Amino acid sequence: MKAVTVKKIKDELKHRSSQDLVELCLQLSKFKKENKELLTYLLFEAHDEEMYIQSVKEFMDELFDDINTKSYFYIRKSVRKILTLTKKYIRYSKKKETEVLLLLHFCGRLKDFTPSISKSPRLQNVYDRQILMIKKALATLHEDLQYDYQLELDELLDE
Repeated sequence: MKAVTVKKIKDELKHRSSQDLVELCLQLSKFKKENKELLTYLLFEAHDEEMYIQSVKEFMDELFDDINTKSYFYIRKSVRKILTLTKKYIRYSKKKETEVLLLLHFCGRLKDFTPSISKSPRLQNVYDRQILMIKKALATLHEDLQYDYQLELDELLDE
C-alpha cells in the first residue's frame, strides 16, 4: 500500500466530522508509541513550553546518571540513545528555542561527563556535531535570544 500525499490527507480531513477526527486520532495513538507521545505533547504540554523543556531536561539527567561507565562502547551507545530521544522531543516542539536549550543541556552534560569524552574521538565528534547544530539553530532566533544563548554557548565552550 502506497501512502497518499499530505495535501490529499488534509483535504480528506476537512470533509470529516469532528467525531471522525477524534476516532482517527485515537486510532493513530494506538498504532505507534511516537504518535501517542506527539499527541500527549500537543494536547497537554504545548501550552507550557518551559515546563516541557524542564521535564525533558530531567529525563535526560536521569538517562545520563544511568549510563554504564565500564567502557566507552557502552557510553557511546547510551549517549546516542539520549541524543536520539532528545532529537525526537525537539521534533515534537518544532521551536528553535527549545532545540537550542535542549542541545545546550545535552552538550553541558556530555562535557561534564566522567570519564572525559575527550578520550573518545567518537564521543568528541558527537559533541562537536551538536555544537554545530546549536550554532545553526541560534542563527534563526531573534537577536536578543541569540545574544543570551550565545553567552551560554560561549560559557560551555570556555570550560
